[in-house]
Amino acid sequence: MSLTDPVANYLTLIRNALRARHQKVDIPSSRLLSSVSQILKEEGYINNFKVMDEGSKTFLRIYLRYGPKGEKVISDLQRVSRPGCRIYVSKENIPLVLGGLGINILTTSKGLMSGSKARASGLGGEVLCSIW
Repeated sequence: MSLTDPVANYLTLIRNALRARHQKVDIPSSRLLSSVSQILKEEGYINNFKVMDEGSKTFLRIYLRYGPKGEKVISDLQRVSRPGCRIYVSKENIPLVLGGLGINILTTSKGLMSGSKARASGLGGEVLCSIW
């Protein structure tokens, strides 16, 4: 079964796992989702992720991060650009999330990167999602 919007599915599975206080979540794998997971790891929103093989299927195992008292590090995840309504921004118009406390993930001509890295590199692109 193919998904119409794998990024929205990825965000929903993480959101649901955080609400249920799971330590890890398994998500169907793709190169795009691996890149998103790498950005979340670099920015400190998740502990780690692994690409797991189970027969002919591959999936991402994402280890979620919680604070010292069990509070969630990720408050919310929001899909910005959808298959029916793509949102593109130039380098000057990359939005800040909560005044700089969150991140945007953009697809640029140089690959996936966070909004702050795209701004520093002088690149615009499609805003996939916002995380705070």
